[in-house]
Amino acid sequence: MGLPAGWITGVPGLSRAQQLKLVGNGVVLRQAVAAYRYLLGVLDEHAGTAA
Repeated sequence: MGLPAGWITGVPGLSRAQQLKLVGNGVVLRQAVAAYRYLLGVLDEHAGTAA
């Protein structure tokens, strides 16, 4: 995911379930960025062919 080693697992007091929840929630932002980049590319292509 691009996080430094121990970013989640090195935090004292977090259960495994809490660690997995944090990691799962962290994926949402990266997926959204990838989707927006893809969609902006599609819009750029469409704008180029519509003119």
